[in-house]
Amino acid sequence: MNNSIKNETTQEVQNAKQKVLFLCTGNSARSQMAEALLRHKADDIFEVYSAGTSPEMVDPRTIEALSKFGLDTQNLQSKDMSEFAGINFDYVITLCDKANTECRSYPHTEKQLAWDFPDPKTRSGHNPFSATLNELNNRLSMFLLVEEKKLIKLKESNDNDKIENIDPIEFYKTLTDNIRLKTLMLTHYHGELCVCELMTALDEDSQPKVSRNLAVLKKANILSDRKHGKWVFYRITPELPLWAKSVIAETTENNVLLIAEELQRLNAMNNRPNKANFCS
Repeated sequence: MNNSIKNETTQEVQNAKQKVLFLCTGNSARSQMAEALLRHKADDIFEVYSAGTSPEMVDPRTIEALSKFGLDTQNLQSKDMSEFAGINFDYVITLCDKANTECRSYPHTEKQLAWDFPDPKTRSGHNPFSATLNELNNRLSMFLLVEEKKLIKLKESNDNDKIENIDPIEFYKTLTDNIRLKTLMLTHYHGELCVCELMTALDEDSQPKVSRNLAVLKKANILSDRKHGKWVFYRITPELPLWAKSVIAETTENNVLLIAEELQRLNAMNNRPNKANFCS
């Protein structure tokens, strides 16, 4: 091998992403969540995959939980672990005791980790899929700090680096106003709303008053907007840290009665903008 080819090969090895495989029994919930989360957090460092020892269809509630937090679900599909036979992985991470027992010594891996998370499909309590997603997010944050600390420090121009600096004190301050809190709850519930819809729901005649509160939420990077013609649509910022999204989601989902009248007014509103015509 001449020096030129040797140098190119060395550079390719240095730039190669590390491969991670998440394993659980059905590959329908936990491993799908972990795949989407790690890809969102560190796609420039890892190639992320998931599989099941006895794969099932991806649970729709998994897609719903991921979508609520702005995570990409487009390419998620259930796979049998046999599809990855012979592939070398830097990390194989089992997410339940059953998968760990069946794959206690996965071949062709540098490091195997055994994590155990309750199955959200049989888990009790409110919003079990969101709870599992939050727990996986926390564990993966720790994983990145411990396993990839040096590489994470080298990441530049990453959206997560920008929004992870959100000040929790400022974040919670934004929730102390009735209009702002209900705006976030309504936006989380519907996914996206325009100013006129918010004015109707909140029973506010003053557009400047609503707009001022929207500006506060935008300045705090909690809401983002997009414009189409005369309409401006607002939604929860997709890059908002998961802990902040969780606060908004759980507040909404556990206190729907707080916005019951607002939802009724919105449902009765005439001439609402058709978002299907404005998808971006």
